[in-house]
Amino acid sequence: MSKSIVDHPPGKALRFGLRLPIWMYRIHLGWLLGDRFLMLTHTGRKSGLARHTVIEVVQHDKETDTYYVVSGWGTKSDWYQNIHKNPAVTIQTGGRTFQSKAEFIPVEKAIHVVETYAHDHPVAFNELSGLFLGERLKPGSDAPKRLAEKMPMVAFTPEHLS
Repeated sequence: MSKSIVDHPPGKALRFGLRLPIWMYRIHLGWLLGDRFLMLTHTGRKSGLARHTVIEVVQHDKETDTYYVVSGWGTKSDWYQNIHKNPAVTIQTGGRTFQSKAEFIPVEKAIHVVETYAHDHPVAFNELSGLFLGERLKPGSDAPKRLAEKMPMVAFTPEHLS
């Protein structure tokens, strides 16, 4: 099995590439990413400053208007650690902005959400599992469970609905 990128922090080139979508939101083009991505504005746990991260949406439950995301670098991710300290966040997605409080999803529920993602987006699931687990997985088997256990899931629901 090859090593996954989760085993070490992103290098400068990858970090630069991952930050490019933030500029799309800053110049008011974030709507081009639709609701497959969101920009999370959170408070730095040490600095107290506003921080921005663009994250892929694993699932958007239109009934509850809840957006589910996972932390690709697990609990080591800065944004994940920041929202643990201060769960009050601002979300921008699909041309809209709302306030939310981060909800940390138990692994059992996360497995179900990842199974749905794997079914709806099999190619993306295969690519992401290769990137984050070090091996390409197909939907089915224990792949969603392995992904959900390695990458914690967080949900964001607009405050007026939660």
